[in-house]
Amino acid sequence: MVTDRGTGTSVRLTRDQARRIAVRAQLLDAHRPDDLLATVEHLMVLPVDPTAAVAPAVDLVPWSRLGRATWPGAVEDALADRMLFRLGGTVRSIEDLPLYLEQMRRWPFGDWRAGWFHDNAPFLDDVLRLLEAEGPLVARDVPDTSVRPWRSTGWTGHRNVTQMLEFASLHGDVAVCGRRGRDRLWDLAERVYPDVDPLPRAEAARERVARRVRARGITRARLPGLPGDEDHVDLVGTPVTVEGTERTWLVDPAALDGVDEPFEGRTAVLSPFDALVQDRARLLEVFDFDYVLEMYKPRAERRWGYFALPVLHGDRFVGKVDATADRRAGVLRVDAIHEDLPFDPDVSQAVRGELADLAGWLGLDDVSL
Repeated sequence: MVTDRGTGTSVRLTRDQARRIAVRAQLLDAHRPDDLLATVEHLMVLPVDPTAAVAPAVDLVPWSRLGRATWPGAVEDALADRMLFRLGGTVRSIEDLPLYLEQMRRWPFGDWRAGWFHDNAPFLDDVLRLLEAEGPLVARDVPDTSVRPWRSTGWTGHRNVTQMLEFASLHGDVAVCGRRGRDRLWDLAERVYPDVDPLPRAEAARERVARRVRARGITRARLPGLPGDEDHVDLVGTPVTVEGTERTWLVDPAALDGVDEPFEGRTAVLSPFDALVQDRARLLEVFDFDYVLEMYKPRAERRWGYFALPVLHGDRFVGKVDATADRRAGVLRVDAIHEDLPFDPDVSQAVRGELADLAGWLGLDDVSL
């Protein structure tokens, strides 16, 4: 039950209400959007992950909202047309660029990457001069003149050019402007980004926090963000408690106004990188859904599969689909459908219909169950 916010008493939500706030905020109820750019602007970020067992996250997340109103590669097309931009491991609306420019100019924020970036200042100067003279370029066309190699235990170890381009983009010096085949094209940021003024630091931080709360609907009160954002968390959103959970949550005030309106859900198959499943604490405490992406686990330790797709039905997660797009055979292979909640005939039909839609959207001829 929601109490009167005007009395100063705390707001208490049922778990049903909390789930529906989150589903609506993520545009996953029955009222589907139909515009890619507006969807990205509302969600604030699209995750970038190259795993294409089914489809890359940057395509699969929009498909879960828009269906056939988008297409594989639509985000890359919008990036090339300068309607979206890359920032780290995300894609964002170019309309939001003023929210990030001031922070980009201050990056790195004194973390472990700062030393490498500053030590390689001459390397950055070389990259910028080359792009100014010859850009756009792919990473392999940029000579490695680093004075200190990038060391990592992961796949980025000694990938000095790639790391410098990534870091220079976070600093606002360079930007992705398109692709050449599978490789990203890089150019000077001033030739890619529109000429806009950054929002002042405090104003930008407050707006980022308010937008993140709006996009998530309900979130942990200490949500992650850019340095300085945490100072504004208490200034936006409404603190609430949710039955069956012990923590304080933060809710978009506009979502509270419509919390008791009739909810109409649908069935959606989601990317493992989808924002609705990204916060594992919220997923478990509010949705009562146990999920971990198992692609990094040895095969013998996987419970649900390499790239299991969470399945949302209404306001509940009902299972996971272990699927792979076999493009050579032209089929979406479904090795298992794990039922967290027992499927009745309507749920089974809805899930199979969603998988058929996904296969068709990917250009595959059939679903192999």
